[in-house]
Amino acid sequence: MCGIVGYIGNKEKKEILLDGLQELEYRGYDSAGIAIIEDKKLHHFKAIGKLQNLREKTKDYTSNGFGISIGHTRWATHGKPTKLNAHPHFGAYSYVVHNGIIENYQELKKELQSDGVTFLSQTDTEVIVHQFEKNLKTAKNSFEAFEKTVDELEGAYAILLVTKEERESIFFAKNGSPMLVG
Repeated sequence: MCGIVGYIGNKEKKEILLDGLQELEYRGYDSAGIAIIEDKKLHHFKAIGKLQNLREKTKDYTSNGFGISIGHTRWATHGKPTKLNAHPHFGAYSYVVHNGIIENYQELKKELQSDGVTFLSQTDTEVIVHQFEKNLKTAKNSFEAFEKTVDELEGAYAILLVTKEERESIFFAKNGSPMLVG
């Protein structure tokens, strides 16, 4: 089962995410990833297999100062356990992690593809970030775009989304999947 963790603040974000994901290891997973936005820069790392593989991949990276961050351990439901299918998924300037199933992802994906969006993964999750960025083009702000995106989703989910457009917030929503905010 997937696990998601988010953090906003000045502490070393990579370690907080990795430690949080480690607490969720008992749930089982096939890949893991993190995304961090700090100083208008987007950073993301993904690895197949155990969390130790992600720790190894990020050993030379340190986050400094204020930033927002999300992490994910994935248990494949849509698409094989590959680096491309690992979360977080990204758009042009946003990242998303998700636990659950988006039942109408194929409809949303077809609409987005007809608008010229290219998908990299086989997952249902990737539609969330692209739908958010599409909605942001016509919304008054990032929160409104996220609200509209969540309204368009069908299924059970827990979602964390970060965007360069709102570098002090993590957007989150849940429907039928557990989520703890602290």
